[in-house]
Amino acid sequence: MESYIPMSDKTALIGHDMASLEALVERLEEPKFRAKQLHSWLYVHNERDFEKMTNLAKSLREKLAEKYTIGLLEVSEKQVSQDGTIKYLFRLPDGQQVESVLMYFEEREVHAVCLSTQVGCAVNCDFCATGKLGFKRHLSAAEIVDQFSFIRHDTDANIRNIVLMGQGEPLLNYKNTLSAIRILNQSAEVGIRHITLSTSGIVADIDRLADEKLQLTLAVSLHAPDNETRNRIMPINKRYPLEVLIPCLHRYVEKTGRRVTIEYILLSEINDTPEHAHKLKSLLKGLHCNINLIPYNPIGEQYGYVRPSRERITAFQNALMTAPQKVTVRIERGTDIAAACGQLQNLVGLEENG
Repeated sequence: MESYIPMSDKTALIGHDMASLEALVERLEEPKFRAKQLHSWLYVHNERDFEKMTNLAKSLREKLAEKYTIGLLEVSEKQVSQDGTIKYLFRLPDGQQVESVLMYFEEREVHAVCLSTQVGCAVNCDFCATGKLGFKRHLSAAEIVDQFSFIRHDTDANIRNIVLMGQGEPLLNYKNTLSAIRILNQSAEVGIRHITLSTSGIVADIDRLADEKLQLTLAVSLHAPDNETRNRIMPINKRYPLEVLIPCLHRYVEKTGRRVTIEYILLSEINDTPEHAHKLKSLLKGLHCNINLIPYNPIGEQYGYVRPSRERITAFQNALMTAPQKVTVRIERGTDIAAACGQLQNLVGLEENG
């Protein structure tokens, strides 16, 4: 791979909250109120050109342009699906790459964006393309936030929902992920209840997150109703088996008062029989949750996983119908550009892993 020359040696402003911007304008010997103006340009208007920040004094715009840049990311590739989903491949300042996805749901008339929290992933779920990359590094809070900021600027979309379900395990990048969530909520003004954090089940950090008492949505990638099956497809289960994970989810609900979402990828003849559904119903008994069934999106025949037939999906869903929890089948977006759940694998990874 060719060596990468960073696009700028300037400090990015995306990722700075109001307090940080106040300190910045003070260092520049500008009035404190300029921080509020700058904050608005960055997070409300999504402006990425200092010259267009017209209510800032020209002298301040010149200072900013000399020492700072707006964001950290540049686009390596952009793909648009037939259903309007857009997948972005972003290049980071050190040359690593990461993917993000913008989705539009006509039936709800809302946009949602799927953000990454790491380059690659160490959890290595066997059915997931990102896991095949291995773990490269954590994203900074600014790099997480800038995915959102760039996409909103690029599309002018009214993004009301954020899901941290892209590349990486958010809870293994706990500090930066939580910092990004707070900036997205408090500065970019995305309602905290419209932010979803998806985890493979890092028990210690789920307990830690519960103590934060944030009103976000926690989504847990369960994908199997027994340890034998889950060990096969999710190595993390050997560290946090179901008899440890499920009580943790009950604690989370009790502490936060928030319903969790149980994500369950359906893999043909592996975890998709009515017997598996009955085990799942028993496992989740008494848990305040929704169950979201996700038909598998293939990442390559060489990995040995197959999408269930429509009949098998329906049979599994029907077997859960007597459960007290709400059961849905995920609406799919972007499958033709490999932007669906489990399919994110950036071009660097494709080149390195053949």
